[in-house]
Amino acid sequence: MQAHATVEQITAVCKRVESLGYRAHAMPGAQRTAIGVTGNKSEVEPGAIEEMPGVQELIRVSKPYKLVSRDVKQENTVVRFAGTDATFGGPGLAIIAGPCSIESREQG
Repeated sequence: MQAHATVEQITAVCKRVESLGYRAHAMPGAQRTAIGVTGNKSEVEPGAIEEMPGVQELIRVSKPYKLVSRDVKQENTVVRFAGTDATFGGPGLAIIAGPCSIESREQG
């Protein structure tokens, strides 16, 4: 989106993307908002969105897992467990261990 695109323009583009049968993911940035499109099996028809007010440019992104890539979120995701010091995704090594599903409580 353009740097000065309004909330209404961003919302209109998201609605247009969704009307085409895709999912829109607005990602506000420091300079401008990007709108990720997922659910498409092929390239989105440029004319359907490119001419809308507030749209700066369309960039084809074909990377797998783009919503969980460093392009979308730079920092690590750290999952914390309430009431413990246990985390996943932090600097420490996380290990999960437990009884095998075929063991009984007495064997574990």
